[in-house]
Amino acid sequence: MHAITIEQPGGPEALLWTEVPDPTPGEGEVVVEVTAAAVNRADVMQRQGHYPPPPGAPPYLGLECSGVITAIGPGVTGRHVGERVCALLAGGGYAEQVAVPEGQLLPVPQGMSLQEAAALPEVACTVWSNVVDIARLRKGDTLLVHGGGGGIGTFAVQLGKALGATVIVTAREPKHARLLDLGADLAIDYTSSDFVGATLDFTEGRGANVILDIVGAKYLDRNVAALAPDGRIAIIGLQGGRRGELDLGALMGKRGSVSATTLRARSVADKARIVAGVRERVWPLVDAGAIRPIIDRAVPMRDAADAHRLMESSDHVGKILLLP
Repeated sequence: MHAITIEQPGGPEALLWTEVPDPTPGEGEVVVEVTAAAVNRADVMQRQGHYPPPPGAPPYLGLECSGVITAIGPGVTGRHVGERVCALLAGGGYAEQVAVPEGQLLPVPQGMSLQEAAALPEVACTVWSNVVDIARLRKGDTLLVHGGGGGIGTFAVQLGKALGATVIVTAREPKHARLLDLGADLAIDYTSSDFVGATLDFTEGRGANVILDIVGAKYLDRNVAALAPDGRIAIIGLQGGRRGELDLGALMGKRGSVSATTLRARSVADKARIVAGVRERVWPLVDAGAIRPIIDRAVPMRDAADAHRLMESSDHVGKILLLP
């Protein structure tokens, strides 16, 4: 098969379309012929040499895909060759085929194309596990989503609204109309406005009950300032740095909590638990049309460098797909 490989970490030009060995399914795995894969920020970090794959994962980029099962490994039950699926991956999506643990497979949602389904697994699992499973978003809460214009953000806006929350997003102004159309109640231009003041004004001084943060250190103190009493901050990215100073007194004054997680390095069993939760709690919302994949564009997988340039520019809204 062919896959995107990296001989040396570097810029987008480091991504090479290369012939590599076909995968074989191990115990509890299936092989999926990839119809589409999606680009994530973590892929950019891996290309740059900052985010190596966990032990046992394919060396290739790609944390989610959709496709058709072509081979079944030992110990797999309830799956069949020819089945259409989408999948959460530890790596390997930027390829024509990938081996996937059975517990990380999801069905293609009703009325959705196989290609569109590639835009869902990573964002659905990331948002659900952090916003709902850890931060316990409830109906009537206010959810503040940083980076609202990306794949994570566009999904989080829709999930928050579907669960009955008020949703505030930060994003550059040209993306605001699209995010408001998706259900955001307030969009803040982080390049020209103070999101703390805007959030407190909008909530009449209460603040946000849950904050989903892709920025990290740069926003740490301001997230605490924007937090409601008993609020929860879920950090899932470090675009603004990994080391910051936390005013514990201010956090204690809010009775707040901070969680920080990654999804890729979790065990196969833990990922299967998260995928099962998404299947039970999120997929019915997708099937009903309350949540849909937001896709900026699809490009040939051999041109993955162009997709990475677009990702780094942050000029996209939603997901970027790669087609083998």
